[in-house]
Amino acid sequence: MEQYLWQTWQRTAAGYSVNQNLLSRLWEELEAAYSSRSRHYHNLRHIEALLRLTDEFEANLTAPALVRFAIFYHDAVYSSSRSDNEEKSAQLASKRLPELGVPQAEVALVEEMILATKSHRSNPNPDTDFLLDFDLAILGAPWDLYHQYSQQIRKEYSLYPDFLYHSGRKKVLRHFLDQESIFKTPPFQAKLESQARQNLAKELQGVSAP
Repeated sequence: MEQYLWQTWQRTAAGYSVNQNLLSRLWEELEAAYSSRSRHYHNLRHIEALLRLTDEFEANLTAPALVRFAIFYHDAVYSSSRSDNEEKSAQLASKRLPELGVPQAEVALVEEMILATKSHRSNPNPDTDFLLDFDLAILGAPWDLYHQYSQQIRKEYSLYPDFLYHSGRKKVLRHFLDQESIFKTPPFQAKLESQARQNLAKELQGVSAP
């Protein structure tokens, strides 16, 4: 995993900078952030999963390099006790990407993609919709993998007692179930929508039980 992540980061960043010391320093910062002991789901494996989906659907993307930058930074700042993780992550990207020589217009697009992961609502930028679907692909995984994911999320929110966590989790689950479509792009709607709704409904039943 680590080799794939480093190679993908290096290949993406090298499109803008040949400064290997800089590429290494920025990657080490990201690696440290995602390796925090408090991260049970929003970690390097999550980043790897999204990057592999980017590889799979690259032909559908207008700016795959920017999607990859957004993936690398979208959860760089993550704390279950904060409500501004996406904003802080976008701010970090806006500071670091110019160091690589990424033009400001492209940095702004990456920021917009990261901020879109807060609400997961359909976006005018097709690349952003694909990013959102990559981020939510776990919702449409087979139940055993989805259940593992839900347990990992619970661990990340372990500072909250069950009654508080279940209350907040129910709101999240209903938010997705109330949407006309959880996924934004035709390939993901066709492949994962039905399973995702089954998974979310099953978890909702569990957290709603007395």
